[in-house]
Amino acid sequence: MYMYDICCIGHITLDKVVTTKSIKHMAGGTSFYFSNAIKNMDVSYTLVTALAESEMRFVADLRAKGIDVNALPSTFTVHFENIYSENLDHRTQKVLQIADPFTAEQLADIQAKIFHLGPLLADDISVELIEDLAGRGVVSLDVQGYLRKVENENVVPIDWTSKKEALQYIDILKANEHEMEVLTGSSDVREGSRILADWGVKEVIITLGSKGSVLYHNGIFYDIPAYVPKAVTDATGCGDTYMAGYLYQRIQSNDLQAAGEFGAAMATLKIESSGPFTGTPEDVTSILKHSKKIMPVDI
Repeated sequence: MYMYDICCIGHITLDKVVTTKSIKHMAGGTSFYFSNAIKNMDVSYTLVTALAESEMRFVADLRAKGIDVNALPSTFTVHFENIYSENLDHRTQKVLQIADPFTAEQLADIQAKIFHLGPLLADDISVELIEDLAGRGVVSLDVQGYLRKVENENVVPIDWTSKKEALQYIDILKANEHEMEVLTGSSDVREGSRILADWGVKEVIITLGSKGSVLYHNGIFYDIPAYVPKAVTDATGCGDTYMAGYLYQRIQSNDLQAAGEFGAAMATLKIESSGPFTGTPEDVTSILKHSKKIMPVDI
C-alpha cells in the first residue's frame, strides 16, 4: 500500500466570492486551495474529497493539473457564499448546500505521513475518524469548520463541544485569533496557545491575518512575520495556502520557524490574486528574501 507524504481530507465547494471590487463563482474549500498550493512542491500528495456528480468537473480540473484525487460520492456539494468587506481579514458566510460527512471506512486504504483535515462544517469529520487517523500518522487540523453552525443558510459561530475529546489526537492545529478565543476563552495568543497545548495539541499555529502568526511547540513560541504583498486582491484560501507551505516544510525538516515563514510567504503570494496559489518554491524564496516583513505585535 502506497504511503503518501501528505493527504488532505475535505470537501471541494462551490464558492461565490463577493468583494468590494467583484463577484466571482469558483471552486473552493480547504481541500481545493490546499491541493493547488502544494501541487508544485516536491512531496507525494493525495486529496480525499466528496462532492455531487454535477460538480465532478472540479475533480477533473485538479487531475488535469497532476493532482492525485480520491473522489467520493455525495448527495450534494457544499455551496458557500463568502462576502468580504474592504478589510479582507474579515468575511461573512452563507451555506446553501451541505455535503455528506467522511467516514473511517472510506479512508481505510489511505496511508500518509501527515493527514491534513479541512472540515468546512462541524459534522464533516467525526472524532472517531480523527482518532482512527491518529493511529496511522500525524494529524493536522484547520479548526474553522468545527466552529460553524448553519441556521437558515447563515453561518453562526459556535464552540466545538467535542474539542477536548478530539484535540488529544491532533498533532498540528491551525486557528486564527478569533477561533482561538472561541476555543479557549482567551484573547491572549500566548495564553490561548498554552491552553490548546494543555489539551494535547503538539504544534499550535495561530494566524493573525496581516499581522503575522505565532507557533507554539514544546514550550517555545515562534514569531512568524507577515510579508507585505504587492496588492491585496482576494484573501480566500490564504490560510489553506499557509498550511500547504507549512506542512511541505515540515515534511522536509523540524525547523518550525522556517516552516512558518515559508507558509506565510506563500499566503502573501496568494492574496495578490483571485483563485488558488499557482507559484513555485522559487517564487516563495523570492518573497522570503526581498519582501518587507511585519512582525506580530502586542501579543
